[in-house]
Amino acid sequence: MTPNAFDPEILRLPFYTDEHRDRAQRLGRWCEERAALWTELRTDGPDKAVRRALAALGEAGWLAFLDDEEPGTDGDYRSVCLAREALAYAEDLADFAFAIQVLSATPILRYGSPEQRRRYLPGLAAGTLAGAFAVSEEQSGSDVAAVALTAERDGEEYVLNGGKAWIANGTVADVVCVIARTGEGPGPLGLTAFLVPGDTPGLRVREPIDAIAPRPFAHLAFEDCRVPADAVLGRPGRGFVVAMDLLERARMTVGAAALGFARRAADAAQARARQRAIYGGVLFDLPTVKFDLAAMEVELNASALLVGRAAWELDRGHRGFGKHSSIAKLQATEAAQRIVDRCVQLHGAAGLVADSLPERLYRQIRALRVYEGASEVQQLTIAGALDARRAR
Repeated sequence: MTPNAFDPEILRLPFYTDEHRDRAQRLGRWCEERAALWTELRTDGPDKAVRRALAALGEAGWLAFLDDEEPGTDGDYRSVCLAREALAYAEDLADFAFAIQVLSATPILRYGSPEQRRRYLPGLAAGTLAGAFAVSEEQSGSDVAAVALTAERDGEEYVLNGGKAWIANGTVADVVCVIARTGEGPGPLGLTAFLVPGDTPGLRVREPIDAIAPRPFAHLAFEDCRVPADAVLGRPGRGFVVAMDLLERARMTVGAAALGFARRAADAAQARARQRAIYGGVLFDLPTVKFDLAAMEVELNASALLVGRAAWELDRGHRGFGKHSSIAKLQATEAAQRIVDRCVQLHGAAGLVADSLPERLYRQIRALRVYEGASEVQQLTIAGALDARRAR
């Protein structure tokens, strides 16, 4: 029996192999068996909840692919997307912990030196280390080329000064991948990626962020924060490439998480419609409700197909996967917002109760239209790909 998190008809499509289907089944059942843990996480503070989720994911082996022995590899993205879909369906904080761990480990997998890989990847894969990726700043946002945090060379060290904003896992990270300006050139040409241990003197949490969906967000301050030259990830001046490569891969996984949230909302809406007595029948008998549920089904299918296509394109090495990743994120997150909103509407006043499932989903889904590039950024990216295709 296919776990509720997945549409078995989608899993049977040629995008996926028997290995993917087996992994999805096992992870879906694992999530269902840990319903008590997910409830407990919602009563913990975000820092403790993420640590507990990472420990559970690591112990079960769901993060093991982050300790790949082959440099330059970073797992199978169809598997990553299926994992985010299942985890988001089960519990937001579980998906968050998984997602940020993948986001933090991927640059090390793709660009890390052998020593950097040995130092960080085993702990990230075991869930005993928490990672963070710090690119956003209060004045730059989605404009990575406008990063202002500086890293000046001083002998065999770099000295970092400035701030980062809205950093996921900022309050708990044991290692932070930081994009800083080293000045090899203007704009995107002058950026470098660094791996900064969370306990490095000069790195501190400037301000924890109390988000509408509780998560360990923070603004970070770097004040004469010294790191050795071998903390550079990849090569000096390649930080923009590291960041954009990561974001292109991550966007489709955000779409997968949105699909998980949306499927949970659609299931809840349909259950409510079939149970809620009204006008001598149930909500499901009303044509307007049937139209809403039909629209949800259409959007779920569209999102699932686009996420699957984007991950398939990346896994088969298609260089143009970035456009498909943006398409998948844009469609899935915008559709999920609509589906969750209709779920709340169909629940009526019951959907407005604090900590009810519709209310939690309503708070949790909103951020996904901003993460890894807002919807408007995705539209510009897709349009840019159309211009490039026309130029050819």
